[in-house]
Amino acid sequence: MLARGTLYVCATPIGNLGDITLRVLDTLREVDLIAAEDTRHSRKLLQHYQINTHMTSYHEHNEKKKSLELVEKLKEGQTIALISDAGMPGISDPGGEVIRLCQAENIPVDVLPGPNAALTALVMSGMPTEHFAFHGFLPATTGARKRDLEQMAKLSQTQIFYEAPHRLVATLQGILECFGERNVAVVRELTKLHQQVHKGTALELIEAFKISAPRGECCIVIAPYISVKQVGGPEEWCQEVKVGISHGLSKKDAMKEVAKRYGVRKPEVYQAFLNEPSTDSNKDVQD
Repeated sequence: MLARGTLYVCATPIGNLGDITLRVLDTLREVDLIAAEDTRHSRKLLQHYQINTHMTSYHEHNEKKKSLELVEKLKEGQTIALISDAGMPGISDPGGEVIRLCQAENIPVDVLPGPNAALTALVMSGMPTEHFAFHGFLPATTGARKRDLEQMAKLSQTQIFYEAPHRLVATLQGILECFGERNVAVVRELTKLHQQVHKGTALELIEAFKISAPRGECCIVIAPYISVKQVGGPEEWCQEVKVGISHGLSKKDAMKEVAKRYGVRKPEVYQAFLNEPSTDSNKDVQD
């Protein structure tokens, strides 16, 4: 039995329609109105479960105005369900505005748990789950994205991002530049037929996705930053790169190993090696 004048925030499937909860289905059938991010998209879900409740659109472009309208309906005693296209409203989806207004007006809000892409990707990635930070979507512009990533580069938690497929490679390039040689997992098409987990360093994933362009919404999961005590400096880095080369490593792999050993980014080792007085070992470093 639903409580009159209550907003029900309902999680919906992120791919597989079978992931919806029985409680959410009952609520969607019983409320007076469903506020949906995209009514055309949500109609497929409702038709699948033979739900005929009236819908109204509630998306990022009308969120402020529609929130006021929904609050007035709730004050009149109507029950309203809030859903997004996938997952939990308010998490990188519209919803926060009407929830805050309801709380300010002492209107009851009930959250019905269910599917969530970030947590699903985190567990599927195999990364540490004890402590993690969810950041949603990074800025689309290169400069703003770089500024955000630089601030996150030394967080000691696993980090989770959402990303659109057409921006995935650019975002991975930003991660490589700011995070260095860190383990990364890209989880795509969660709960769908072609669900995939791609794991490797940011550089390895960039090269893979340049060959085979990604499809579907992506979750990026990045391993935590582990502080490594830096011993020595550029002179020692260069010496160890030369030792690595003498043991059969390529210059690229030798610099990668030294960067990991000293807890610095590979470009720093590269620059130090490039600036060292010219020798046979480094004059063709770009080869």
